[in-house]
Amino acid sequence: MTAHSYALRMIWQRLCFMHWMVDAAPLQALLPAGLTLDTYLGQAYLGVVPFLMSGVAPRGLPSVSGLSVFAELNLRTYVTDQSGTAGVWFFSLDAAQPTAVRLARLGFHLPYFDARMWSARHGDVTEYASVRTHTGITPGTFAGAYRPIGPAFESEEGSLEAWLTERYFLFSAAGDKLYRGPIWHQRWPLQRAEAEIRVNTLPELIGLKLEGQPHLLYGERLEVKAGLITRLN
Repeated sequence: MTAHSYALRMIWQRLCFMHWMVDAAPLQALLPAGLTLDTYLGQAYLGVVPFLMSGVAPRGLPSVSGLSVFAELNLRTYVTDQSGTAGVWFFSLDAAQPTAVRLARLGFHLPYFDARMWSARHGDVTEYASVRTHTGITPGTFAGAYRPIGPAFESEEGSLEAWLTERYFLFSAAGDKLYRGPIWHQRWPLQRAEAEIRVNTLPELIGLKLEGQPHLLYGERLEVKAGLITRLN
């Protein structure tokens, strides 16, 4: 499968990779059978990633005003499957676009949830807030601000920055069925970042408590294509 056979295109904007070092065992216990927690030099990471989506549309169709631009917030970690393929496992994806939430849940088996979200930009600072509103799901809240610092750079092969950001597969599950889908994009143009995190209850919803300061990276804009998922078992 190549990028020419993609199913969905999108642009990720004003993204902040916020990663905390966490114990591996609790994360592994939360993963479905068939996936193994991926670590960097033996260290596991949990990521909270706020950003904006734009230009979201299926292949061959134009983007639609009101449907193609929305805020999104991910809680994620990193895994490998039984073939050794590395990718992203999402514990949750909050989004402020109800149609996108339902299509992603149906078509990709991803744990998308409705949320009331707000974002604004003041100079180089992005203000961001999210409250999960999905029916029957425990609310999760995030609020903070972040901005890039320093010049743009591309991560070096083998570095922590590359390990955290250059991920070209996602995994999802429905019942005992495990799926994998490809993602295509150019290498991230990254900047170091600083952030003020005022509220972050998302990790608590999976039974984890974050400690210490996060590792922070900022990405201004990246065009992305996603392929259809395939079943692995």
